[in-house]
Amino acid sequence: MRAWVRVVAVLFVIAYGANQFSPLMVLYREQGHFSAVTVAAFFAVYILGLAPGLLLGGPASDVRGRRWVLLPALVVSVPASAVLALGGVPGVSEPALFAGRFLFGAVIGVAMAVGTTWVKELSQPPWDPGADAGAGARRAALALSAGFGGGPLVAGLLAQWAPLPMELPYLVHIVITLVAFAAVLGVPETRVTTAPRQRIRLRVALPARFRWVVAPMAPWVFGGPSISFAVQPAALAHVTGGLGLVFATLVTVVTLGAGVAVQPWARRLDRRSPSLTARVGLAATVTGVLFAAGSAALGSVLLAVTASAVLGAAYGLCLVAGLLEVQRMAAPEHLGALTAVYYTITYVGFLFPVVLAALTPMAGYPELLLGPAVLALVSLAVVVRSGRLPAQSGLPEPRRARGAAGGSS
Repeated sequence: MRAWVRVVAVLFVIAYGANQFSPLMVLYREQGHFSAVTVAAFFAVYILGLAPGLLLGGPASDVRGRRWVLLPALVVSVPASAVLALGGVPGVSEPALFAGRFLFGAVIGVAMAVGTTWVKELSQPPWDPGADAGAGARRAALALSAGFGGGPLVAGLLAQWAPLPMELPYLVHIVITLVAFAAVLGVPETRVTTAPRQRIRLRVALPARFRWVVAPMAPWVFGGPSISFAVQPAALAHVTGGLGLVFATLVTVVTLGAGVAVQPWARRLDRRSPSLTARVGLAATVTGVLFAAGSAALGSVLLAVTASAVLGAAYGLCLVAGLLEVQRMAAPEHLGALTAVYYTITYVGFLFPVVLAALTPMAGYPELLLGPAVLALVSLAVVVRSGRLPAQSGLPEPRRARGAAGGSS
């Protein structure tokens, strides 16, 4: 088994565990009797763990090595699933769900920053001489998307028809995590340095192209999917009735399945123009959010599934576009750090369901969803205007000397 395949397996397993919670939100809302805002908070709380996982994990792996950071994160995903399995136990369910989601935030943060970088480095000579320049970004994106889709599919089916619906999905994840851990142990380290031990730098200079092309697009990487599989089941709960869990599983799988399917096309668009993939992805995001607003207004399950497919395609396009942009502009010694910054911004999109749920006393979902559609349109306009900016290497911010600029201290 090639080395990059083993790291791809780790990305798949961690993404699987991080997103298996998505269809179970319906279960916690209906059987756990949590409010819509509380369930949305369960969904979003792992951003609090994600930020340190990304912002510490990426730079740490640039200095210490990829293996040193990724393997502990994989190990931590086991107790994270075990804690989430306590979500059905009266008296400890709410703290357990918050704690488990927080732990998974830290784990997925490290995995996305470090694992993506490791796959990129293993997808080039000497480890994979035949790979093309975009193979690393494409392989990492496919692994994450497959995991994000596979976790909800298995968890939703088990929760609907198997015994122990609040425990069994997490136990399955623990088993496959142990298999992935055994597979990754022999993968070679790619970030080997003979320099003296350096400090882990948390700051990285962001090129103008990152600020004006990558950053405006990044929140919609997960903003669109979060609207698809976290907002739509709540908006159509009065229509789906007792099949709410099945519907939540369906839209999650459709979203992420479309995200996987579109990624080879994303690479071809990028070869035509570096910002074309991002522009098409944002246009699809606007369209998909408008479809979701229409499904909420009409109570149409068919239109909701269509919205999920469009938002999933938008997710796949934006995810690959951002990774390709970052890998072009980052210097090798700062690739982990800049990848971490990119992923940190992508997860802002997971706050959308919380904000929309909190605003439902003021307006319905059909009206509220017009807001994200307008914001995505503004992001598209910014990316179109800035698409010709050159890429530059992401370098650490220089330390300023005391005293006058340019003088000695």
